[in-house]
Amino acid sequence: QVQLVESGGGSVQAGGSLRLACAASGFTTSTYHMAWFRQAPGKEREGVTAILRDGSTSYADSVKGRFTISKDNAKNTLYLQMNSLEPEDTAMYYCAAGYGGAYDPLTRVRSAFRYWGQGTQVTVSA
Repeated sequence: QVQLVESGGGSVQAGGSLRLACAASGFTTSTYHMAWFRQAPGKEREGVTAILRDGSTSYADSVKGRFTISKDNAKNTLYLQMNSLEPEDTAMYYCAAGYGGAYDPLTRVRSAFRYWGQGTQVTVSA
């Protein structure tokens, strides 16, 4: 049974940093493409960053240079290092995993990812 559990969210001031973690079980992170999505109140869920099985990554323009995705296959854990946080980064952050199928996971479309965590809240105050 595939399970994804996010942690590390919290409240920070603008300019601060947070590191999110996503613990995976029921599969190994080396075999799936993985990603972080976020959803702010009243907005659609958007793909923030993705990392493929081969280590290739992609980022939304809004987070390039500030966020870094990584994974530790030995720990079966996905990470998101978030620096220089802005109030606009406030959202529920979700971890996702999948094979992509007909969709290119580097484009960070939701349909490329089959499994989802429950989310962790990130709040950035001005």
